[in-house]
Amino acid sequence: MKQWLEKQFKLSEFHSNVRTELLAGLTTFVTMAYVLATVPNMMESAGLDKHVMFTVLILLVILTTCAMAFYTNRPFALAPGLGSVGIVTAMIANDGIAPDVASGVIFWSGVLFIAISFLGLREAVVKVIPVSLKHAVSAGIGLFIALLGAKSCGLIIANEAKKSLGFGDLTVPTVIVAVIGFVILLILKTRNVPGDMILAIAITTLVGIPFGVTKMPESLFTMPANIGGQFLNVDFLGALNFAYIPFLIALFVPDFFSTFGTVLGVGAKAGYLDEDGNLPGIDKCFKVDAVATSFGALFGMPSMTTYLESSAGVEAGGKTGLSVVFTSIFFGLALFLAPIALMIPSAATAPVLMYIGINMLGAMKNIKFHDFTEAFPSFVCIAFTIFGNNIANGICAALPTYVVMKISAGKIKEIRPVMWVLVAVCLLYFYSIV
Repeated sequence: MKQWLEKQFKLSEFHSNVRTELLAGLTTFVTMAYVLATVPNMMESAGLDKHVMFTVLILLVILTTCAMAFYTNRPFALAPGLGSVGIVTAMIANDGIAPDVASGVIFWSGVLFIAISFLGLREAVVKVIPVSLKHAVSAGIGLFIALLGAKSCGLIIANEAKKSLGFGDLTVPTVIVAVIGFVILLILKTRNVPGDMILAIAITTLVGIPFGVTKMPESLFTMPANIGGQFLNVDFLGALNFAYIPFLIALFVPDFFSTFGTVLGVGAKAGYLDEDGNLPGIDKCFKVDAVATSFGALFGMPSMTTYLESSAGVEAGGKTGLSVVFTSIFFGLALFLAPIALMIPSAATAPVLMYIGINMLGAMKNIKFHDFTEAFPSFVCIAFTIFGNNIANGICAALPTYVVMKISAGKIKEIRPVMWVLVAVCLLYFYSIV
């Protein structure tokens, strides 16, 4: 078995071992475990069976993540993008679109994704994006991850009165437990304790018990639901109605740019990027992500995408696909042990996300600040990833800014032809969400 693992995942080449990959996989699972509750609950609000979607979710996470692991040997886990879940539930619940038609729209957005990925166009798109912007994407994602963590525990909330973000109630138990967890994590990191992240999550979960933040499960086991009725409930032809084009664009563009940003950002954290800021073998990651979207649509699941929380596993030492194979195994156990998996509160995972996000800001040192036409678009990318609360929003705002500034500076020759196509896609995306 050890020889097979070495041959398949090249552990020694990446200076890793099975124990490290196991801890990294567990860390990724724990930081992603919130999808077990959020996605089925969101789909239930659109009239779908919560228990069926729970089972579908886990099976898709296992299949697509293992495909990523064995095909690319990268520590990237996949799950439904919460943005796409929100779009699909709104299509069904608010716009009255039938679930089978919504699944069809997801499917065709995935087909578009597949066509671009397998024709090699997506890799060309990645290479045409300036190095400074690539590093800005990584930094923007870092802030986005930190914000997700801070929001998940209530440390940062949306202040409706001031129309802005601000501190939540700092006296509530979830915030107190999260702050304690953050201090624990910093101490463990400073002391270089092995398995610091998963250990911090475990200790914080225990700390949450007397605060009433960690809820002890009433039962330990659950049985998977029958998903037969959910499979192939797709109206392929009905989804091609011209009226659904805006929804298709709204699903495709964020998936496209979010995956690009995630694999680049997490890849940078893992030390995969070359001197030009490119990720070797990124085309393989794109192909898996693209096929996963259309495959998930066959079960009515919104766009499957590479998850930002994969960075937690990378931070914990995960270097190869073996780490997310372990993540998949833990998700498999959650099919039967969901109450235990869901016992971990967001207050216990929030400190990890905040630490990882802040730590990713180091990518900013590679931005060419001496060149304003490179620095300002990079700032726009980082700022609007946070202000727009979406990775795709940051990238789609930065690319047109980059083009305008290069033209204004008389540097139009630095704009490659593919960049014009990207700017057109960005403008079309903004039009679709308006």
